Amino acid sequence: MIYTNTDKLDKIKLNQNNVYIAIDFDKTITSVESIDSWDAAGNILGKEFKKELGDLYEKYGPIERSYSIGFKEKEIAMEEWYSECMGLYYKYGLTNEKLIKSIDESNIIFRKGAKEFLQDMNLKNVSVIILSAGIGNVIERFLKTNNCYFDNVYIISNFIEFDNDGKMKKFEDCKMIHTLNKTMKNHLPKQIEENLNTKQYKILFGDLIEDKKMVEEKDLKNTITVCFLNKSTEVDLDKFNTNFDIVLSENDANFKIAEKIVFN
Repeated sequence: MIYTNTDKLDKIKLNQNNVYIAIDFDKTITSVESIDSWDAAGNILGKEFKKELGDLYEKYGPIERSYSIGFKEKEIAMEEWYSECMGLYYKYGLTNEKLIKSIDESNIIFRKGAKEFLQDMNLKNVSVIILSAGIGNVIERFLKTNNCYFDNVYIISNFIEFDNDGKMKKFEDCKMIHTLNKTMKNHLPKQIEENLNTKQYKILFGDLIEDKKMVEEKDLKNTITVCFLNKSTEVDLDKFNTNFDIVLSENDANFKIAEKIVFN
């Protein structure tokens, strides 16, 4: 089923010269079945690592998915979760070599039509800003491996850094990017920001209501917001349909349909 804000779509006419893309990665560019970038980064670090990472997910995942918990409480929990996850990579001795091997052996899967969408945006010279609360190294490597890391693509995410010996540096004094604070503000190079400021419209793609924060609230009136509804319950449907201009659920949750609708 497809749900759309038809009035807004009728008013906003998009073309390759007047728009740019703000897009989530995990479960948006990638499919529901895909391993996420956090798991992919530590895929070969062993069973104990996976157990500890899984335990953190069991603890904090329900908080992330809840819409009844207050913003401040949720934000504190997300900061704790992401910092603890990053600490596990350090604890289990992640190196640059292990990271590359782990990514290459992980089952990261494009959402249907996503690869072709990225290729089409490159041909049209439409800027694509990927904003992810995942691991930027994974995203970059995956896109490069699949010939989709084009000059029009810029990634805002959590990047793991390594020393000259390829050992992971401890993640300290850095602001973690999590589901509640993903934004382009203060993250873009000046040249890219100036280019985006010349665009009248934006298209936002995500799978969580929090993904709407990738674009500032004042700019939402000039933004077509698209959601891939990965869990189509009645409660989710009502909430997501209220927050997004286009909600694609079940068999319609692919980029071929999304692109056809927004570039009508």
